[in-house]
Amino acid sequence: MLDLSLVLWAAIPPLLLLGYYYCRIPFAPSVLRLLMFFIFGAISGILALSLEWIFETVANSVVNWHQIKRSLAGIALRQIVEIGPIEEGCKLAAVVIPIYLQRRYRLLLSSVFLLTIAVALGFTAEENWIYFFHGTASIFERTIGTPVHAMFSAPWGYALGIYISSKRKLNGGKKFIIGTWVNSVICHAIVNVLSSAWGYSLPLRFLSYGFFPFLLWMFWRLEQLLRKVQRKPPIILISGYTPQQRYWQRSLVLFALLLGGNAIFGLFLLVRVVSPLDPSKFFDPDIFWFILTRFLLNLFFGSLAWGIYRYLRLTARRRYFY
Repeated sequence: MLDLSLVLWAAIPPLLLLGYYYCRIPFAPSVLRLLMFFIFGAISGILALSLEWIFETVANSVVNWHQIKRSLAGIALRQIVEIGPIEEGCKLAAVVIPIYLQRRYRLLLSSVFLLTIAVALGFTAEENWIYFFHGTASIFERTIGTPVHAMFSAPWGYALGIYISSKRKLNGGKKFIIGTWVNSVICHAIVNVLSSAWGYSLPLRFLSYGFFPFLLWMFWRLEQLLRKVQRKPPIILISGYTPQQRYWQRSLVLFALLLGGNAIFGLFLLVRVVSPLDPSKFFDPDIFWFILTRFLLNLFFGSLAWGIYRYLRLTARRRYFY
């Protein structure tokens, strides 16, 4: 029996995010077309799940694949040869095939980019439902992860948009698509490996502290690509004239990502810890003090990261406009 509430929780957050990007992108495709590509993305998720099951079956008949993927190195191998290529490949096919069938229309870069996001969010909705159905993730966890597949696919969606929207199809365009697709596969694998590191003992567990900073960087990359699609100038953070200045500013960017990402990580862990509690217990002195101190600590680190970001932006503006 299909649980309608699970379907709604799986689909509504991706649809809301799709609506947000629809409002931001100029000359966007029609809502009906976006919804069609959203459905194509969900279908590609089902196809990816089937292909992964086939891969697992074949691989386990050749080697002890289930034993290999229990270690962190095995997880990394699985992500780079199975999960990343299959999932990014299915999403790419879900964008390319419908566009190819309607090739008499030359789409704009912004349209192709938004259709890619629609497919990625449809894939997310299907994945959400699988997690909810099997009870392996909470609604909060999956809602937080709503933009992740869009962040994975944004580079090749941008490259595909440039290729499709251009009047002259050059070989360099295909190489650009392949290169960005490989980049997406690698980023996909890195994110899944970092998220899995939390279940291992030290020192491997320290890798999990790179999870949210890496997601924050991918979100930044998505926003930069979106600005290109909107024909806006990129946000410049590295503006130094000398190698020493640029090295210092890159270090500040990395520090801000570490601070900001782990501030989000800390708040995420705080919600996971307190969510099973009865709300009436939140005001018990010990629990209230725990929540307040953890919240203020992560807020401080997040504010510090934001301050570094604003400092870099103001420095860049002064050097470019004065």
